[in-house]
Amino acid sequence: MLKAPHHVPLAIMTRGGATESVHYGSVAVTDAQGNLLHGAGDPGMPMFTRSSLKPFQAMPALASGADRAFGFGERELALMCASHSGEPRHVEVVAGMLDKIGCGVDDLQCGKHVPYFYQYLERTPEPGAAFSALHHNCSGKHSGMLAWCRHCGHATGNYLDPQHPLQQAIRRSVAHFTGMPDEDLVMGIDGCSAPNYAMPLSGLARAFAKLTTAGEDPEYGDAPARLFAAMSAHPELVSGERRNDLALMQAGQGDWATKVGAEGVQGIAVKSRGIGIAIKIADGNARALFPVTVAVLQHLGLLADPAATPLAGYFEPAQRNLRGLVTGKIQPVVELRGP
Repeated sequence: MLKAPHHVPLAIMTRGGATESVHYGSVAVTDAQGNLLHGAGDPGMPMFTRSSLKPFQAMPALASGADRAFGFGERELALMCASHSGEPRHVEVVAGMLDKIGCGVDDLQCGKHVPYFYQYLERTPEPGAAFSALHHNCSGKHSGMLAWCRHCGHATGNYLDPQHPLQQAIRRSVAHFTGMPDEDLVMGIDGCSAPNYAMPLSGLARAFAKLTTAGEDPEYGDAPARLFAAMSAHPELVSGERRNDLALMQAGQGDWATKVGAEGVQGIAVKSRGIGIAIKIADGNARALFPVTVAVLQHLGLLADPAATPLAGYFEPAQRNLRGLVTGKIQPVVELRGP
């Protein structure tokens, strides 16, 4: 029987001044050695990481030298870690990556969907608009995976098979950065069909903290530092207009590298503190995740006044009905405890 995590209330939604809904979840803040510095709820309970895992899925490509062999720069590295919006600038970089490695759109096995930018910019696709795997939010990650295969001489047709050498290399990367034994990683299939892993939030936080280390990693060299630099320098490629990771990294001004994941997951690396933050909203609802993330940053003394930053719209956001009338708000109630 599956064990239920001991989540705690992290945010409430009000209506007319009364509580209407409660969002439960957990938080972990660790250093690069995995020491739990602050927490809430159940930081030790395994939970799926979803797209917050992308920097660590990209590590083998950098450690192998594939990125340098194909002339990838920071823009390509940022896209390898991205859940992008399918904006023209995103599609252009991914198409360029495929061209450099000698692959085509049909080699991508992530599937396709309507680009996110329509949703976030409140637009409707033009009649007859057609979209390909290039527009999929994970196409940069998959292009990086194909680059590893090309560089290391492995087949590309089955690159998502959990037994493929690429996925085994990624599994080792995840185990290394989270500090977990390989055999303890619980595998599931992500929305883009790639293997994904469940782990304690404290393990995910540790992995993000290791992105902040100045020296070289004994196994992955300068890959963590290079991915941090690419993500923090190009948040518009990791995310997209009106997206939370873009706002977070703009607010961090180069000090934060962040990656959201589906089902209410957020990872943050804070270079100046050498810490990693991992957040999970139990019901997977992003409307709670974003205000909770802002509140955690405030609790840690990393954000003084959200109103003066690109995160202004994410702090206690008003809830409106279809006429635009304010009906309530999402209010974070995070209480972080020590180890």
